[in-house]
Amino acid sequence: MAYSQAECVIKNIIREIGQECAHYGETVSETLVAFMVKAVVLDPSNGFNMDRNLTKPDVQKLVKLCVDRLLDKKNPSLNTIKMQVYFDMNYTNRGEFLDEHHRVLESRLSIVSREITDNRARSREELESLYRKIVSYILLRSGLGSPTDIKVVREATAALQSVFPQSELGTFLSLSKKDKERQLKELTMIVTGIRLFNKDCGKGGEGIDDLPAILNEAIPATTQHIDIQLQTSQEQAYRYTAILEKASENPLKMKDLEPFMIKEALFNLRQYEVFLNIILSDIITCAQEVEMMIKQLAAQMEQLKMTVQAKTAVPTSQVYPVFIALSGLWSSFQDETVLLSVLSNLTTHLGPFLGSHEELFSEQIIQNYLEEVEIKTDVFRIKESMGTRVNVGDFKKVDWLFPETTANFDKLPIQYRGFCGYTLAVTDGLLLPGNPTIGILKHKDRYYTFNSKEAAYAFADNPNKYIEMIGEKAKKSAELIQLLELHQQFETVIPYSQVKMIDKHIKPITRCESSTQTDTHIMQPTIEKGYEWNEWELRRKAIKLANLRQKLTHSVQTNLSHMRRENSTQVYLLKSTGTQTKKENGSRVPRPQIYIAGLRGNCAASRHAVKVNLTRAVDET
Repeated sequence: MAYSQAECVIKNIIREIGQECAHYGETVSETLVAFMVKAVVLDPSNGFNMDRNLTKPDVQKLVKLCVDRLLDKKNPSLNTIKMQVYFDMNYTNRGEFLDEHHRVLESRLSIVSREITDNRARSREELESLYRKIVSYILLRSGLGSPTDIKVVREATAALQSVFPQSELGTFLSLSKKDKERQLKELTMIVTGIRLFNKDCGKGGEGIDDLPAILNEAIPATTQHIDIQLQTSQEQAYRYTAILEKASENPLKMKDLEPFMIKEALFNLRQYEVFLNIILSDIITCAQEVEMMIKQLAAQMEQLKMTVQAKTAVPTSQVYPVFIALSGLWSSFQDETVLLSVLSNLTTHLGPFLGSHEELFSEQIIQNYLEEVEIKTDVFRIKESMGTRVNVGDFKKVDWLFPETTANFDKLPIQYRGFCGYTLAVTDGLLLPGNPTIGILKHKDRYYTFNSKEAAYAFADNPNKYIEMIGEKAKKSAELIQLLELHQQFETVIPYSQVKMIDKHIKPITRCESSTQTDTHIMQPTIEKGYEWNEWELRRKAIKLANLRQKLTHSVQTNLSHMRRENSTQVYLLKSTGTQTKKENGSRVPRPQIYIAGLRGNCAASRHAVKVNLTRAVDET
């Protein structure tokens, strides 16, 4: 049968089952019907062959079985399946919920945003109308008051005019559509921050709820309510577990308990407990986030007061970032409020799926079965087996993990929600908590815990056998598939919320003491005496080996090689030179000298002075 044809047949079967249930006054969702169809087909006692096409009698039989199970309101198994379907359809993890919440808000605001960004106002009346739309958009986006409240609108308008006066609408209209949307979001955050600051100073805050105080009051109340519900369901589950544990020792007594469906009631309570723990974990995370945000809000307010103080004007570069941070924190408070409300409603709607166990077995019947039976809590059962541990030396090909040898021991994804796989397989659906300190068995990248050392040894001896036995029990009780997270064995009934988690296995980070030793010299040392590190010495040896003194270089040029090679030469550039000489020249004037004549010889001669010029003429030199 082609895939499209098979899909059409399945849709027709689901539609027919839904119509049959509506005929008897029971409204069921298509998701619940589809899950029930798969559960009926998987049950081997119904006799459906998965390898062949369904005949018309098979379809009629399938419809009748599904309708009978969907109309059996006293069966806890149906209530458990309804609970699983409801939780799967209405619960998402924290990150996905907030993303979807923001996407819905954006889609609702897109119409108002489009009216503003596509506006082509020209006249004064049109500009005033556009300004009022911007104020309405800011109120709707921030969630601080109603746009129909006059006091709220006046306060928001005053805050907007302080940062974006009406005279700047012309500049706003000239921007592109993306820039307009960005500026609208920025204006919303700034105006929100201004209004929150004014509220903290006692000068405004009309229509603004005190979300931190509301959350501080609502979170403990919700947590307390869930704790009470959790404690009540656990006490009831411990009583059913004690009865089943006592009856498992006597097969005849176990047969007497079948009409009371205590096993199905135990699955119902355990599933309710799992869902409450998931919700409680999200609320604890919510409380931690709120506590951190309250401290940040107080710090931002104190910083803003220190910046503003009594100043008449403050630079926008100092206060705008703080206003935007205040707006972001308040938006986170709003997200936490919505998330807490959704989780609280989800808890309330899970209660009716517990069913009325009193209709199946009264308190008197329970007390009769509890005679001489000790009721043990999960914590008590774990403490009983704290002193025992698996001896790794008893196994050769089995991996065991312990707290001291595994770094992420507490984060390993334990199979069967932490219940003992061996006890579940060998008894008729008895759910006992496993103790990880006994040892976690690693088998095919999956991890198993056990409630006793004996159970661990028995399961480790043949894990595949017990895994198949649990799978067969899940075929008969389809609610076990999601309760014990058996999605690897039944991929056709994987809930949407866990589809993304199938391939994300956390592997253990094992740790142990180890040491290594390296030989100093693995190979015999080899000394190369001719080794030379000096580059110039290597060049000298190369020239010596070439022996160019006895060689002659020839060059030949052919027609093919002519003008094929680029040549280059280098010459010394012309040098400009000059000289400088020193020339000395001079002249001498006549130097006449006077001599006295007649000093020698003739004394009688008269003595007289004679003027003599001994300087030679220039042309004579």
